[in-house]
Amino acid sequence: MFNIQHFYLFLSVSILINLAPGPDMIYTAARSLSQGIRAGIFSALGIFAGCLFHITAAVFGLSAIIENSVPLFSIIKYAGVIYLVYLGIRSLTNKRANRQGDDAPMLSTRKIFRQGMLTNMLNPKVAIFFLSFLPQFIDPQSPHLKEQISFLGLWFDAQGTLVLMTVALLTGAFKNVLVKNGNVWNWQEKITGLILIGLGLRMLISKK
Repeated sequence: MFNIQHFYLFLSVSILINLAPGPDMIYTAARSLSQGIRAGIFSALGIFAGCLFHITAAVFGLSAIIENSVPLFSIIKYAGVIYLVYLGIRSLTNKRANRQGDDAPMLSTRKIFRQGMLTNMLNPKVAIFFLSFLPQFIDPQSPHLKEQISFLGLWFDAQGTLVLMTVALLTGAFKNVLVKNGNVWNWQEKITGLILIGLGLRMLISKK
């Protein structure tokens, strides 16, 4: 069902994207810094639940597109390459302030979970990401399109949740160090940005 070589590439790209600081990571870190590790973990679980909505939409939307229009699938594929390069450039040029999270309002764990879920569900960039990213790693000729998209989407979501939980644990444990050293986030973004650009260019010139 999968080309194992492309699956290895998917693992490499997905972990880099999940490690890149973004709204989900900032939200999780802020909750962990302000309310403790438990709040950060519930934030991560809420984001996981919200991401399931986008995965479901991608499964049915991409399957319909691929089954009805191979040229349109190719357009989406190349758009995904461009999007990966865009993510890399944005990481290189982005300058963020220290993420202290001290001004985040105190919320119950239920509200934190719901807020994380709704924030992810209502973010159109997440939907665009799945529609442009997942086609890079599936076989459009396979009779198991929905299974491929579902598997990759769930893997990405679960992997991202583990990363966010790790962020919650680390930010809670090393709160004082992270508050004083915001440059750690900036260096991580720049390194990730260079690798994402390289992977995007590699997918552009490679033949499936």
